[in-house]
Amino acid sequence: MSEKEHRVSRRQFLNYTLTGVGGFMAAGIIMPMARFALDPVLKKEAGTDMVAVTQVKDITNEPKRFDFKVKVVDGWYKSEETKSAWVFKHESGDIIALSPVCKHLGCTVNWGGDKAHPNQFYCPCHGGRYDKDGINIKGTPPLAPLDVYQSQVKDGTLYLGKAKPHGGA
Repeated sequence: MSEKEHRVSRRQFLNYTLTGVGGFMAAGIIMPMARFALDPVLKKEAGTDMVAVTQVKDITNEPKRFDFKVKVVDGWYKSEETKSAWVFKHESGDIIALSPVCKHLGCTVNWGGDKAHPNQFYCPCHGGRYDKDGINIKGTPPLAPLDVYQSQVKDGTLYLGKAKPHGGA
């Protein structure tokens, strides 16, 4: 092979050089954008921790509303969100924590909010009703029971986690 066969013309040299420089510039622009898009997906989900809500001694057989704050991370924005739970001691001695969000349209349910049905959860938006265990009453708008918070008792304090769908109905 002669030296003439391996020579690169000026046009080829400029083409290779500009392609290489353009590739580095494109990588320099694309890499931060890719990291910006993928970083929140790769991070551990926030808000999965249990949050202290109340002392067990304050919980009765009658549902009582407790408000608590959870830490929320939305992308890079960190904040606290106020949540509520209807908490009571079941006849079995277990502590039940129900979400106050109606499964019909997302309104807030209240315990004893309907004078005609004082021992039920009542949604004022469309007349939805749930029994004390959070099971939807047949013939009312909600098609599913209230969600139940994960709960844990530690050192006399009730801790709540995420709300999960109720097991019944």
